[in-house]
Amino acid sequence: MPPDAYHFRPFTRGDLPMLAEWLETPALRQWWGDPATQLALLTEDLDNPAMDQRIVSLGPQPFAYVQSYPSDAWGAPHFSDFPPGTRAVDTCIGVPALLGQGHGAAFLRLYAQAQLANGAPAVVIDPDPSNERAVRSYRRAGFRDIAIRPCEDGDPVLVMAWQPSHASFQT
Repeated sequence: MPPDAYHFRPFTRGDLPMLAEWLETPALRQWWGDPATQLALLTEDLDNPAMDQRIVSLGPQPFAYVQSYPSDAWGAPHFSDFPPGTRAVDTCIGVPALLGQGHGAAFLRLYAQAQLANGAPAVVIDPDPSNERAVRSYRRAGFRDIAIRPCEDGDPVLVMAWQPSHASFQT
């Protein structure tokens, strides 16, 4: 898929019903947890200027969500060795038919490039180490493994940092 096939627009309150549906899908329930809890957190984040929340579309079809925030904003100990201004990313594909086709790696690569272009010194992500689909996608996008560390709630996460030279342009 050519990079210009993906479009990023701000996430708005009007997107909440769509995201609520996505959070109910088995793939998202498995990794994001309780849909109502997650939707409440995402709704809260709409009013937080530190958050950059986006809906990703493939052509005209919205299919994914991505957000970033300062990695030191909420005391995430697993990101403590990254420089101030580092952007931490969370993302998901909400349309099950588009899973496993390389779209996550493709749009995440574009998003990480945009964060660096906007002045972030680094871009990081922290999947559950057992979420093999996400880890593979993030590696294809150009994230490289740093370490498995406990996050703020003590659960282990795989800290990954974006390295453009590590991106695989095969999807």
